[in-house]
Amino acid sequence: MDEQELLAWLRLSLCPGIGAITFEKLCAIDAPTNIIGYSERELSDTGLKSAQVQFLKQQSLAMAEQALHWGEQSGQIIFTAEHPDYPSLLKQTRGYPPVLFVRGDPALLSAPQIAMVGSRHATIEGLETAKRFARQFAEQGYCVTSGLALGIDGHAHQGALDVLGNTIAVLGAGLDCIYPARHKHLAARIAEQGALVSEHLPWITPRPEYFPRRNRVVSGLSLAVLVVEATEKSGSLITAKCAADQGRDVFAIPGPIQHGFHSGCHSLIRTGACLVQSAKEVLDEIESVPNWSKKVQPTLFNQVIDKEELPFPELLANVGIEATPVDILAQKTHIPVHEVMQQLLELELLGHVVAVNGGYVVKGRR
Repeated sequence: MDEQELLAWLRLSLCPGIGAITFEKLCAIDAPTNIIGYSERELSDTGLKSAQVQFLKQQSLAMAEQALHWGEQSGQIIFTAEHPDYPSLLKQTRGYPPVLFVRGDPALLSAPQIAMVGSRHATIEGLETAKRFARQFAEQGYCVTSGLALGIDGHAHQGALDVLGNTIAVLGAGLDCIYPARHKHLAARIAEQGALVSEHLPWITPRPEYFPRRNRVVSGLSLAVLVVEATEKSGSLITAKCAADQGRDVFAIPGPIQHGFHSGCHSLIRTGACLVQSAKEVLDEIESVPNWSKKVQPTLFNQVIDKEELPFPELLANVGIEATPVDILAQKTHIPVHEVMQQLLELELLGHVVAVNGGYVVKGRR
């Protein structure tokens, strides 16, 4: 891909309200290099709103050139979905990012990966378990992938680094805006020994809605997802749900029932995730039963979804044909904003709602 093609991909992907699925639909109409050259009327005919058309015509080029300059720096690269080294496993998933920003070793994105996720407020035992499993995965040649969050994520990355293994951190912000700030040193080590990945422009600061969306990339890059320790409301369950939808293996480590730190893992196990107690069990499943996910994982979460015609009916009832912002949905449903965002992500992945400029609109049957 030459510079002009990359600029076109960047300009289109940077347009507000154009998510991964909308971008894919636009590419089905024409190549990004051609779409960028459309007249305002032709752009409107593709379904883009007036504000989006104006952005493409007036603002997108300067931002794209800034991003292009970032990608020209040593140790940094921009992958489009048409790049020959774009991770093929991720590209098989619905809503894969059209553009990825990478700092570190880009080849790792196509290496065999095991995702490890869990609570940000994990127990000491959970943190040590994450580190131990990550070390063993890395020693067996697997790249450990996680989200750089506090708790389980950070210890999983650290475990791989401890044995000079490979690890990938998928960020919910741009690569120049490391979050949480206390993991800046860890992120620097990962960039040297592994790779940092984001679908956001390097200078984009973290926002709450970015983190649930990041989870689909964590699972999409990986052969399997291991949930180490999680409560019933943990965001890790979103990653597990993404993994199941993507046909990935989902594993969960059980724990004591006296407290709720493991309740999320127990729920996953009840609904189809594979119970494991050692890294070897995970590796044995991945390496010796390649069709396990096809046989078991489709049942994951079905028990919950089958109880209703559609998931999250209260939230869906408040999403209409006009764009509704997340904060308004939270006010109408009396559901916390972070839960609204997690539910919207699941509904979007299932094809019931779609993100547009200004919020979300309903899609398909009600």
